[in-house]
Amino acid sequence: MSTRRPGLRERKKQATREALRVAALRLALEQGPENVRVDDIAEAAGVSPRTYNNYFSSREQAIVAAVTADRESRIAAAVTARPAGVRLSDAVIDAVVEQFTDPGDEARDALLMITASPALRETYAETAGSLAGPLAEALVERTGGMDRLAAEVLAACVGTAAKLALQSWLSSAGASAGGLVVLSGSLPDLMRAALSPLGPALDAAAPTSPVLEQSGDGQR
Repeated sequence: MSTRRPGLRERKKQATREALRVAALRLALEQGPENVRVDDIAEAAGVSPRTYNNYFSSREQAIVAAVTADRESRIAAAVTARPAGVRLSDAVIDAVVEQFTDPGDEARDALLMITASPALRETYAETAGSLAGPLAEALVERTGGMDRLAAEVLAACVGTAAKLALQSWLSSAGASAGGLVVLSGSLPDLMRAALSPLGPALDAAAPTSPVLEQSGDGQR
């Protein structure tokens, strides 16, 4: 996807946001999220509480942002990077499932902490809706002709479906005998189940792919 180089002011804002979310996650992992104050995060990041409030409205937002940072752009990039012969629905669903269910080793401790906190679980689920903007751009770019409004509507639907799947998965959280939080069900399966009904709409909104036309049956 084409990107423009951010200006100095924008780079400073990005650096401040990054410093805040890194500080928030570090303090939460060290002290427990319930023991972290906004003032503590701001001090650790070297900014004032007032500046903090320009970026995040709660400590939960900053903590979760450290885990979900750039996820929307990674999903968008994955959609546009899929081979031309892959159905649009498959490209979108695979990208979303991959980014939401394979956080990488560095994020595992943070996700364990998030699943143990009702407030963090709620905030984490809410973040799914934020992928709509970047994904709409990716839909237009990948198809080379999808109507902009259609792309925005479909991207919003994908975000909502992902959010509902996350909420369903996180709502299953319960404590084991050892005090650990246990989640039942498969998040990848829930994600695919939530996103699959959108497949026909995604494929119908995309201009016909020459590669798929040549395959005859439309299969990859």
